[in-house]
Amino acid sequence: MEELEEFIQEQQRDKYVTFQSGTEFFGIKIQYVNEIIVCQDITEIPECEDYIKGLINLRGKIVPVVDVRLRFGQEPIDYNERTCIIVLNVAENVVGLIVEQIAEVVEINDENILPAPSIGKASKAHHVFVQNIGKVGDQVKLLLDPEKLLNDEDLSVIEQVTG
Repeated sequence: MEELEEFIQEQQRDKYVTFQSGTEFFGIKIQYVNEIIVCQDITEIPECEDYIKGLINLRGKIVPVVDVRLRFGQEPIDYNERTCIIVLNVAENVVGLIVEQIAEVVEINDENILPAPSIGKASKAHHVFVQNIGKVGDQVKLLLDPEKLLNDEDLSVIEQVTG
């Protein structure tokens, strides 16, 4: 069984789920991704950050969801048939990320991954969450650190609600 897990990890090592937010494309390592689901009814949690949209019931498990656009400081948009929730395992918590639309699963080898530039970080809120830059053909994907998408305060709220 352990050999199978190692094989799966090796197969997924350079793979990223990419999605669009605004005009930019972002990627998250596939190893964090449990599944991708269509957007569903969300129960709001009072007195949370605006980007924590609330909770969903995923086959009997309560999962908090975060709107990526709001987390990045972008204007909110109405959810539509392309809106998805990427269900992640982050710091031993299951969290959903609401994204405008999934782009694709891509392979980005180490030689095509560059450190995130520090230029202009203060001007764009989402740059704090960018771990690296991935080159895919003639496109650039901003590779996110899922653990930075949620701060310690968010995690404690999530643990209280789902714990």
